[in-house]
Amino acid sequence: MTESSQGLPRTLRILSALILFVIAGIHLFLVFDGVGGALGVSFILNAIAGFVLGIGMLALHGRLLQLASVLGLLFIVASLLALLLALTVGLFGIHETWGFTLVPETVVVEAIGVVVLALTVRAASGSRALAGRPDRG
Repeated sequence: MTESSQGLPRTLRILSALILFVIAGIHLFLVFDGVGGALGVSFILNAIAGFVLGIGMLALHGRLLQLASVLGLLFIVASLLALLLALTVGLFGIHETWGFTLVPETVVVEAIGVVVLALTVRAASGSRALAGRPDRG
């Protein structure tokens, strides 16, 4: 398939999927590293969601790819916001510190992920809008 038939540049799809896989892997690693209880369960759910969304970025086309892009962006924004809240005021009674396992790395990866997935959403919605618009030339 060519890039024009996919509607979204292949590089952007692969990069988005990689970021989602890395975020999912971080959450899964933290569960295996000893995070348990309700937080451990939410980390397992985050890992599953990240892997499913990453696969969606690679396997889906058209409107479903657009949906996966938007959901991926929302997933990363929610994950980053939850971590930042836990670092500052606490979240559901959990107070995180910068010294905990992978916290600085997670903030960096998720911040980059927000930018990449925002570009992906823009490219996916832009290509769909342009594909339906008649040429005025």
